[in-house]
Amino acid sequence: MSDNPWTDRIVGARMTVDQAFSARIADSEFSNQQWSLIMTATEFEIEQPDDPDRARIVANTDSVEQIIPELENMPTGMGAMGGQGAGKQGGSSSGGLFASIKGALGLDGGDDDDHADKLQAAERLTQEYADELQSHLESEGRWESVRKSVAADT
Repeated sequence: MSDNPWTDRIVGARMTVDQAFSARIADSEFSNQQWSLIMTATEFEIEQPDDPDRARIVANTDSVEQIIPELENMPTGMGAMGGQGAGKQGGSSSGGLFASIKGALGLDGGDDDDHADKLQAAERLTQEYADELQSHLESEGRWESVRKSVAADT
């Protein structure tokens, strides 16, 4: 169980959104393994739960920065997903022989730039996921009860 009881109530919805969102991950610069690590480091919160018009799910990615170095050690692209497909790299400019040579020569723009780019991409993608999750809950008629339960707990 998580620290957020409302997230425990929407496990089935999360599984449905995970399946639908998998195509978005396949088109991103992250492998499924990297995305799993990002999601482990992300907490979902409901911002302004007592205001029905402004309440929304937000991705709290404060802990994601800590796992970025580990992401950089994981394989990227389709080959990293356990043999599903051949040789397609994700949308990342990092990875591959050319990037390795550039990095060895110090021409890659530095680890700090790559770190910041990965963090920004992870933040953007997790918020897209949060938006998709809220949209799913709304379409299933569950958003109001979830929002109200969070408002009652705060």
